[in-house]
Amino acid sequence: MSRTQIGWLVSMAKTAAFSAPPAPSIRLCIGVTGHREANPAFSVNRKAIEEALCQAFDLFDGVVAEERAANPSKVVAATRMHSLLVDGLDQIAARQAKDRDWELVAPLPFGRKLNTAINAHPANVEEARFLLCGDGACSKPTQDRAATINGLVDGARLFELADRDALIEPLFLAKLSAPTDVNAAQAYSFAASERVALAAQVMIEQSDMVVGVWDGASTSFVGGTGHTIALALSMGTPVLWIDARNPRSWRILQVPEHLAALPHLPGEANQPTKELRALVESVMRPTPGKAKSVKGDHEEGLRALDSEKWRPKSQFLWHGYRRVEALFGSDRIGDRFRNLTVTYETPDAILTGSGHSQTEAARNLLQQDPHFASKISTDILKRLSWADGISSHLSDAYRGGMVLNFLFGAFAVVGGIAYLPIASSEQKWIFAGFELVLLAGILAITWVGQKRRWHRRWFETRRVAEYLRHATILLTLGVARPSGRWPRGIQTSWPEWYVRHGLRDVGLPQVTITSAYLRIALADLVLRHVTSQSAYHRQKAKRLHKTHHRLDQLSETLFTLAVVSVSLYLGLKLAGTAHVIDKEVASHFSKLFTFLGVFLPTFGGAIASIRYFGDFERFSAISEVTAEKLDVIAERGAILLAGPEELISYAQVAELAHATDDVVVSEIENWQSVFGGKSITVPV
Repeated sequence: MSRTQIGWLVSMAKTAAFSAPPAPSIRLCIGVTGHREANPAFSVNRKAIEEALCQAFDLFDGVVAEERAANPSKVVAATRMHSLLVDGLDQIAARQAKDRDWELVAPLPFGRKLNTAINAHPANVEEARFLLCGDGACSKPTQDRAATINGLVDGARLFELADRDALIEPLFLAKLSAPTDVNAAQAYSFAASERVALAAQVMIEQSDMVVGVWDGASTSFVGGTGHTIALALSMGTPVLWIDARNPRSWRILQVPEHLAALPHLPGEANQPTKELRALVESVMRPTPGKAKSVKGDHEEGLRALDSEKWRPKSQFLWHGYRRVEALFGSDRIGDRFRNLTVTYETPDAILTGSGHSQTEAARNLLQQDPHFASKISTDILKRLSWADGISSHLSDAYRGGMVLNFLFGAFAVVGGIAYLPIASSEQKWIFAGFELVLLAGILAITWVGQKRRWHRRWFETRRVAEYLRHATILLTLGVARPSGRWPRGIQTSWPEWYVRHGLRDVGLPQVTITSAYLRIALADLVLRHVTSQSAYHRQKAKRLHKTHHRLDQLSETLFTLAVVSVSLYLGLKLAGTAHVIDKEVASHFSKLFTFLGVFLPTFGGAIASIRYFGDFERFSAISEVTAEKLDVIAERGAILLAGPEELISYAQVAELAHATDDVVVSEIENWQSVFGGKSITVPV
């Protein structure tokens, strides 16, 4: 093999090493909820309900197939159904899903054995004990119901909420042991209903929409169909409601207020296929931006990360903004003038670098599902690294470019008149040439920045990176931001769409959630991340606060010196007029004072402009508030860890994970509100 060929192979290997991680698979995720066999409307209309469900699923399959054919570059994965797999509608839907080769995922409100025992409806405590531990005898109908559940469960990915089984099981057995004891029945019903509602919440969070077969009677029974539909709407997840009393009547519900209007809506049969198709299509494609200028190019966003060029290190030319932070935000002289070159962490390096602790914690937790831990590494952390590196470069280019524009503008003005104290008018062309070069530099930076969309690309890629930074916590705990609660960018929403599908693609782990699992997740993932992020934001807030005030002081000092300079010149002129000093003194220094009269306020204005553009004070306040919110989460988590392990519940830990996610999203929204309108432009 020739040296040229070897060099080509090495070059290709380096390029491949820094190629973008594969884009996530796009898939439709639905949740199903509906009545059990005992519901009168369901039992009477069972056949029609099955047909209505089949029609809706046919429409889903049709849209997915069209998307797959229209966009062969997309990886459109099989539709995923989330179901609690109880008797009635859930099991009908699950069987149809299996027939269509959909992926079936079951968030169970209890551990598998207890879930089967409860939903097989044992006639007495002896049958329940048989289902739980194999002791005693059990009637054939009960065993058949258990076998049906187990058959579906065997073909599903299970997310078992077993952290309260030790409490629920005795209540379940006590109710069966004393069938006439109202207190025992209520104690079990309250506890079990709460768990079912919790599993329904997990299902809703993991779904783009919910299909609900409901008689419209009540939403008050916790864990029931009506309650689940109401919960989905309150979380912003749309619901396809199929009326169990008239299965040919469908409605798309979008907001909780639709439930209040149901009694007043016309009752004729209706199948809003056009609206339903549009709803599914909105899941498969990113929503175009609201701004007219970008409505036609939203598809470009899907390729944004793939088309970006990876740069291993930051570039000196664009270090202006970070140099300002270093000069004015650092306490030590050495830190102010340190080398600011940053080596960006590659997608491969993150697994043994900044993401190592998360990777190891997830791997230790997910020993029941090692493939899931691998997907977190390959599908989440590598995409985080890529988006973070690209965003860091764009941030430097955009913010560093604007700092250069401000400085070039000041130097251009000052350079244009610098000949006054040091050269003759015949040499003015040299200084004019210097001014022209700087002004051309400003126009060049502005043109390139606008042409390459530094500002917008930075915003988009930074949103991707920040959403993914804490994704390991959410995925490991089976927590997700509901589809209706994702922020929407003013210009484009592809970053949220990209991340949402990335998280959806990974989905729920196949694990049994226990109190021990929750303790480890809380200590090694949630609190470790929260405390490190709090420390980062406090340090950042302190540094930016110093930067703001020191820039403010420098700007004020330069303007003060300008006033002193002009006052001194006027004093010399007045003294000459009054014959206190020779008039020629003022004339001799007039060019110098003219230069200072321009130099000092010009650079004072440039420094003030950099301070205004950087908004260091507001960013400091945002980071301070973020740190305070994270500290509250850390305190709540520490309280949980200090108590007995068996008292740690999934609901509590999931709430802390949601709170962490809310803090991140709130910070991104605040950060965008500061920099959103500051596109790169000439310094005027």
